[in-house]
Amino acid sequence: MGVRKRNAADAIKEARKTTYGAKLRNVPSSPRKMRLVVDMVRGQEAFKALGILKFSNKEASRKVEKLLRSAIANWEQKNERKAEAGELYVKTVFVDAAPMIKRMRPAPQGRGYRIRKRSNHVTLFVDTIDSKKN
Repeated sequence: MGVRKRNAADAIKEARKTTYGAKLRNVPSSPRKMRLVVDMVRGQEAFKALGILKFSNKEASRKVEKLLRSAIANWEQKNERKAEAGELYVKTVFVDAAPMIKRMRPAPQGRGYRIRKRSNHVTLFVDTIDSKKN
């Protein structure tokens, strides 16, 4: 590895020490449905977002709630203390498409209709509200 590449890698490692997040991969629901849930909590205070997700009727909200709890736990692990109410907020959260499962459904007159079973990846980062103000 060259010097320039090593310096870039070291800078990325330093940046990761101050980011706290979690990833949920290969969720078997469409990205469009997941984005509806994710848009509800983007930018919200973390414990308020947990409340929103807990009382949402959508199936995807259960998975995002578990992901948010994981991101909070990761923050607590790196900072070696418990998170207090009003301290964390959902900094960024985004949904990407994951590989599709493709199936064929029999159709009239010897044809076949395509069925695309979509899945997604969700990435969520939390941060302290103090750093948001700066």
